[in-house]
Amino acid sequence: MNPIVRNILAVFAGIITGSIVNMGLVILGGNVIPPPDGVDVSNSESLKASMHLFEFRHFIFPFLAHALGTLAGALIAGVTAANNKMWFAMGIGIFFLVGGIANIWMIGGPIWFTVLDLLLAYLPMGWIAGRIVSKRK
Repeated sequence: MNPIVRNILAVFAGIITGSIVNMGLVILGGNVIPPPDGVDVSNSESLKASMHLFEFRHFIFPFLAHALGTLAGALIAGVTAANNKMWFAMGIGIFFLVGGIANIWMIGGPIWFTVLDLLLAYLPMGWIAGRIVSKRK
């Protein structure tokens, strides 16, 4: 397969995989740790208005969703890419970081979660995935 086509497919596969893992964990999290009473987690305005009701435990699955979604997407992109595997893995990390920044901008959240999420969930996971796929032969 043409390396350019393969690299384009790697990006799409990474974004799709990361998004599926992310949403799966968000949905699972809502079933394992229900949101506070009266909060509609499918509505961003409800989330924003009710953020003060959320406890530490409510942020566990969102963090895992962001970190593991990014890791999965970056792994798939890195494995699929024809070359420059670290660059593709980090590119997926950057893509999801931009999404995380947009999410914080639209919904908000406590400062501790914002810092933790933006510093540890995206670029470090892209880097870890890049290291893993770069060592594979």
